Amino acid sequence: MLNLGMLEKQKRKDLPEIKPGILVRVWERIDIKNPEKISPFEGIVISVRNRNSINKTFTVRGNISNYYVEKTYFYHSPAVYKIEIIAIGKTRRAKLYFIRDISESKLRKKLKFKSTTSK
Repeated sequence: MLNLGMLEKQKRKDLPEIKPGILVRVWERIDIKNPEKISPFEGIVISVRNRNSINKTFTVRGNISNYYVEKTYFYHSPAVYKIEIIAIGKTRRAKLYFIRDISESKLRKKLKFKSTTSK
C-alpha cells in the first residue's frame, strides 16, 4: 500500500512549471554520488506526461554536435539539478512531435518564441 504523505514529501517545489513549446536548459547531474558533475542540455520541450503525478516526465529535443537528440527526464528526480526557461513559444498542441520533421527556420516561425528576462 502506498503512503501518499511520503510521496508528497518527495515532490520538488523548486522547479518551474513547464509546458510543451518552451525552450529550456536542463542542468542534470551526471553522477548522483558526485554532485560537482553537472552538465546542461538545451532544447524544446515536446511533451509532458502525467502532469499531476509523482511520475511526471518531460521530453526535451535538442541539438548535440549537429545531431538532434531527445532526452526524457523525470520532473521530481534528484538527477535534475535545475531547469532554466530561456524562451516561451506559443503552441496550440499538447504534444509537439511534428517538429521532428520540420526544419529549424520553419520551427522558429511556427512557435513564435518570446524571450524571458529572468535567468
